[in-house]
Amino acid sequence: MNVFSLEGKRALVAGASRGIGLAIAKALAQAGAHTILAARGLENLEREAGALTQAGLRAEPLVLDVASPDSIREASEAAGDVDILVNVAGTNIRKEFEKYTPEEYNRLLQTNLHGLFDLTQRVGGRMKQRGAGGKIINIGSLTSGLGLPYLSVYAISKSGLAGLTRVLAAEWGQFNIQVNCIAPGFIITDLNRKMWEPPEMLNWLRGCQASPRAGTPEDIAPLAVLLSGAGSNYISGQVIYVDGGYSTTAIWPFAPAQA
Repeated sequence: MNVFSLEGKRALVAGASRGIGLAIAKALAQAGAHTILAARGLENLEREAGALTQAGLRAEPLVLDVASPDSIREASEAAGDVDILVNVAGTNIRKEFEKYTPEEYNRLLQTNLHGLFDLTQRVGGRMKQRGAGGKIINIGSLTSGLGLPYLSVYAISKSGLAGLTRVLAAEWGQFNIQVNCIAPGFIITDLNRKMWEPPEMLNWLRGCQASPRAGTPEDIAPLAVLLSGAGSNYISGQVIYVDGGYSTTAIWPFAPAQA
């Protein structure tokens, strides 16, 4: 058994136009899955899906706006029978807790949590009814389990995804559906690239985690492939940190004297 083969599987990646979502979609297609790249911008999706198709892989674009219930309903119907659902779509606003507006709060929660809840009810519910098993992967963050400043609303949404992961794993395990959450660490994408431009940010990171670099979307994709295939048949309800050791290690300048 090739635990990394997704031949014969149909995957839907919500939030696949760039960054982590695009890297995961490419990796799933390369592993053999018929991959549906879903996001708001059709032009970019068509370009990326077209490139995968030209490379001999199976991919197609699908318009999906997780902030729109109508779009979620239409996209879930158009996607058909899905074996693998990857919930990546999300956005962020960094500011002091007391300065978030009700509009910002509602927009972040709808995009990062409520819309994905709706999508998972529809796609995962159909997966359950089919009786053929399946995989659901939520993309959380460090804030799924750690407190970091100026991310309060984002943390609410990503903590919610971690909780949903555990509950769905318990509820749908009897239907051979495994549900897991990947919690990326400091991955540089278009959403946070500007924040990482000052040299002091990377210097800080080198001094506080085992792997002395920021991550890339391609660092996340291999785990998504594993969790999408047979290699994860006995893995469920887990929040797995891919963070260069940030959540589990600390670095200091001390070094023992040489003998």
